[in-house]
Amino acid sequence: MQLGQKSPARFNQRQPEERQQKTIVMTENQAPIVNQAHLVPTDLRDEQKQAEKAARMLEKYASQSFKSPRTIQRMRLRLITWVIRNKINSNLKRVFDFILVCIALPFALPVMLMIAIAIKLDSPGPVFFKQERVGKWGQPFYCFKFRSMYIDAEARKAELMANNEADEVVFKIKNDPRVTRVGRLIRKASIDEIPQLFNVLKGEMSLVGPRPPVPYEVAQYQFDQLRRLDAVPGITGLQQVSGRSELSFKRWVELDLQYISEQSLLKDIEILLKTIPAVLTGRGAY
Repeated sequence: MQLGQKSPARFNQRQPEERQQKTIVMTENQAPIVNQAHLVPTDLRDEQKQAEKAARMLEKYASQSFKSPRTIQRMRLRLITWVIRNKINSNLKRVFDFILVCIALPFALPVMLMIAIAIKLDSPGPVFFKQERVGKWGQPFYCFKFRSMYIDAEARKAELMANNEADEVVFKIKNDPRVTRVGRLIRKASIDEIPQLFNVLKGEMSLVGPRPPVPYEVAQYQFDQLRRLDAVPGITGLQQVSGRSELSFKRWVELDLQYISEQSLLKDIEILLKTIPAVLTGRGAY
């Protein structure tokens, strides 16, 4: 056999070995890839699929021209229907409030007279307390209440800020030293807010809605919290029948936004009925 020539037998023996080595290498190289695919969480793969689907839908939506007269008319009809429905609901709510207040006032006036006499005998100062509040869409108005604190309450507020028991922008103290003896009783019974029936007659407030905030609280609102001002403020509301002062401000805002998104005449009647046991038990009132 000449030099430089390979033996056919040896060549044939080495060829299967090389193929086997290549197969082993390929198998070793491919195995981690397969294992890595199995290591990807199912939730992550689902999120990736949803993101891809959303991107395709967005691309398809962006390519829509909306130049069809029928499509434009349909969109206009939906907008007009939405405006008319909201207008009817707001008018029904206003009529409902006005009728209920007119029915309640003859019964409320004797109670108001007795409360006024008790306040006058208990501490010096006016019977009513008038405070600027923020209404729907930032409209300011004066909210009326029976005076339940001493006349220097606002001046003493700064020294009591360290004792604030509420969170974020709300100021609440359970045993507030500024509250008078009669004030503590009418607050517990929630009858200090009876004069707000006149705010309802004027259209500044409603029987049901988010509680009207004071301007300095609104000045500290975050962007999403400003949505509380998208409804007419009320004497009672979803927050009042769900725990009142026991709730955090975050939960307070959540309930107000829930009411705004679900508000209807039936919802108002439901909340008014729930207000009766809430007032009788005095839960969260101080």
